[in-house]
Amino acid sequence: MTTPGSLVCPVPLRRYPSIVMAHGGGGRLMRDLISGVFAAAFGAAEASHDRALHDSALLNVENPEGAGLQLAMTTDAYVVRPMFFPGGNIGEIAVYGTVNDLAMGGAEPKWLSAAFIIEEGLEMETLLRVVEAMRDAAIATGISIMTGDTKVVERGRGDGLFITTSGVGVVRSPIPIGPQSIAEDDAVLLSGDIGRHGIAVMAARESLALQTEILSDCAPVSTPALAMLEAGIEVHCMRDLTRGGLASALVEIAEDASLQITVDERAIRIRPEVASACELMGFDPLHVANEGRFVSFVASHDAERALEILRRYDVARDAVRIGTVTRASNGHVLIKTIGGLRPVDMLSGELLPRIC
Repeated sequence: MTTPGSLVCPVPLRRYPSIVMAHGGGGRLMRDLISGVFAAAFGAAEASHDRALHDSALLNVENPEGAGLQLAMTTDAYVVRPMFFPGGNIGEIAVYGTVNDLAMGGAEPKWLSAAFIIEEGLEMETLLRVVEAMRDAAIATGISIMTGDTKVVERGRGDGLFITTSGVGVVRSPIPIGPQSIAEDDAVLLSGDIGRHGIAVMAARESLALQTEILSDCAPVSTPALAMLEAGIEVHCMRDLTRGGLASALVEIAEDASLQITVDERAIRIRPEVASACELMGFDPLHVANEGRFVSFVASHDAERALEILRRYDVARDAVRIGTVTRASNGHVLIKTIGGLRPVDMLSGELLPRIC
């Protein structure tokens, strides 16, 4: 109980009687929602550690005539606003996002399903543009769109178009790829500059007149990711940097692996126009979403060779080592700055809604 006029430091509440937008923002609330509601209800909390919170689930398919086949499966929903933005659109993200999630599990993308929730009044030309973008993205990544579904909802109930996809791929990694495989002294590699997707979508949504147009990094990362595996690189974990950005990805991995990740701020590339836009809007680029970037954790002795392989591909030509894994009693992330070390955590609230 407080007296009138007394000062009280508010404590953030992470338990809510109803869903808020931050539950989908890629930060701490979304992680709580997944682990406390969905994983608990569907049994993942009792499953093996590597299945609980990774980009795809591993499925062992029995083959009575020979060796079994290991598949990866993932599913995602896409609610981007606006549907078309500099550097990409909702159709490309729907395919690339699914392909990227499969690749992060060490799987070669093979098959995809797509469901469309279409709002009454959506222009047919807009729908055709999205579908054609998905077709082209599927061809470019080698994944086949095998089946799907459509639903139409009343005007005002769907915000134009929502897309849900599921993907299946064949696992090519000889070891499970996930936080459970990370080892002390692993190198942390980042495939390129960060923050462009979230800023590109925000600029298009709010009609911001930036001096330099910022294009989303929307792109598939399966080819460079799988190239590391084909070359025999000892890859322990990979994660694409979507909602919550680099910071959330690193914190999730550190907590799941119960190891410390230390990264060097100077090694993280942020384009000047993105840094300026983030400063103008009060965003930390580490938390801004990406759609064509990923981190990989590889054995230290393979780090330089892995970077050489990644840099062969346009989507990862600026790949760089940003940090190292060290032992810690509780998983956490530290970043080296000019002033020393500071902890990195997930956002507790909402940064950019409706960006993927």
